[in-house]
Amino acid sequence: RLLTIFELGQQLAAGRAVGLDSLETKLLRDAKKAGFSDQQIAVQLLGEGDATSLKADELRVRARRKALGVLPVVKQIDTLAAEFPAKTNYLYTTYHGTENDLERETSKSIVVLGSGVYRIGSSVEFDWCGVQAVQTAAEEGYKTILINYNPETVSTDYDVSDRLYFEELSFERVMDILDFEQPGGVILSTGGQIPNNLAMRLEEAQAPILGTTAAHIDEAENRHKFSRIMDELGIAQPRWKELTSLEAMHEFVREVGYPVLIRPSYVLSGAAMNVVSNAFELEEFLKAAKQVSAEYPVVVSEFIQEAKEIELDAVADKGEIVSYAISEHVEFAGVHSGDATMYYPPQRVYVGTVRKLKIIAEKVARRYEISGPFNIQFLEKDGTIRVIECNLRASRSYPFVSKISGNNLIKKATQVLLGKQVPRDESERVYDLPYVGVKAPQFSFTRLPGADPVMRVDMVSTGEVGCLGDTAEEALLKSMLSVGYKIPEKTVLISGGPILSKVALLSATQLLVKRGYQIYATQGTHRFFAENNVPSSLLYWPNDAQEPNVLTYLKEKKLDLVINIPKNLSKGELDNDYRIRRTAVDSGVGLLTNARLAKAFIRAFCTLGMEDLKIKSWNEYKAM
Repeated sequence: RLLTIFELGQQLAAGRAVGLDSLETKLLRDAKKAGFSDQQIAVQLLGEGDATSLKADELRVRARRKALGVLPVVKQIDTLAAEFPAKTNYLYTTYHGTENDLERETSKSIVVLGSGVYRIGSSVEFDWCGVQAVQTAAEEGYKTILINYNPETVSTDYDVSDRLYFEELSFERVMDILDFEQPGGVILSTGGQIPNNLAMRLEEAQAPILGTTAAHIDEAENRHKFSRIMDELGIAQPRWKELTSLEAMHEFVREVGYPVLIRPSYVLSGAAMNVVSNAFELEEFLKAAKQVSAEYPVVVSEFIQEAKEIELDAVADKGEIVSYAISEHVEFAGVHSGDATMYYPPQRVYVGTVRKLKIIAEKVARRYEISGPFNIQFLEKDGTIRVIECNLRASRSYPFVSKISGNNLIKKATQVLLGKQVPRDESERVYDLPYVGVKAPQFSFTRLPGADPVMRVDMVSTGEVGCLGDTAEEALLKSMLSVGYKIPEKTVLISGGPILSKVALLSATQLLVKRGYQIYATQGTHRFFAENNVPSSLLYWPNDAQEPNVLTYLKEKKLDLVINIPKNLSKGELDNDYRIRRTAVDSGVGLLTNARLAKAFIRAFCTLGMEDLKIKSWNEYKAM
């Protein structure tokens, strides 16, 4: 099999001298049967160029293939193991066939692109959005066609839509299906980043994309274009500079100071996005960023510390917002939104701030002429609001805010995409709920030996749990317990990190002492507590080789909870902090690495006991 693939590649490469027009039907069909994509055929036959020329060559191969009649056929997956005739429209495309198992959908139909493989950063939340879009389109009288290739998620279940294509979300495969089905429209904006990445190419191929145009999607995804547009609109953002040379970046850093944030374009889950604190890291991470997104510019911006992060999820129709929701991160900015603990409704956001957020969102919606879902992430510090980014698609928080509020944003967004008039939501859905929802992330560090269990700007969580409570403390405690944390019985270790984190944790530590907890602390934190009259017992760093040592206490299960806040990036701090965090996880001890979250968790379990957590059905909360 591998030899056959190799030999076909050699035959294709041998045709470079005569060119694409001399490509024979049999060789092309054999190559497609062997699994060669149009792009791979283009590389073998025409040579490999830059990204732009490669895409052009792929289109040339596609045109030649269609002219020769080398087209995939649509087949049904046999869900009954050939014991009975299978009638389920669970479909795939193949070149190993001579006829289609069914005709194209003749009724008015809509194609929804799914979220792709289940992995960190994608799928479950976008899968929900895709299913909601399919169900809404069906309610509006459309036949629904879903393209997705994740075997674990709900949307890849053949009874969700009228037709399900279990296929990769590549330009070639999507266009093959669109050519066969001839749908009335294609929805990209509910499947996350993968469909968004296809927007420009699909529009160039005249695919009937519904909603915001591909050109506007590109203006939001491209970090340089987005930042320039924010400047044009007079919307504040962290100071930034497009990557042109390493020397230029060093000059920019000298201007704004460390830390800085590296932000490549067209990525999900913060891939290749990093906060860097010194020149060595800057050079290393810039190399990684360019590898991930070589054809798009990389932007370096100042990283504003101790800033609150707020998200706005909204639906717009031709640039006018018809509905929205605002949620608040528990952690300060610097934690990826997929890893952040989130309040809805927001708990510590002023009414004036909400008004400013909405004004900015309206400006953005009009500028990008948004039709459908979008998400904006904001920073707020000392009354100043800055925009981090805008996603012209559904976001990871869409299911959370839609369920908690009872206002299904995806349903409204899909109706907008289908051309239905959606009335503007005049009621303010920011503070008026009689209960609070909290989303907490689920991590799987116990299954990732050696990984550093700390939250950063790149996403590392593998799930999440949303809980409701009459108060923010109740909802937070429920959600933390649901993702595996335990209320400590008697001992807590605090390694407070930077002075600002130590100060932030001081009142929470005093509350722990008042509740009778034994506090242990590493050297700097122990000294800080002593200066502020908070009793604590000293535990030495792992590399001190002195007892009582923090590693010994962890391994002997003498600690119930570890709060370890990263301080700086010096080798000693990195080694000690990592060994504490990793040993805590490997020893089954609860670990928190964010001061804001640790403070909120401590206040919650010191205020409420297990007997105070009310068990209510969803219907009981909705009836409040």
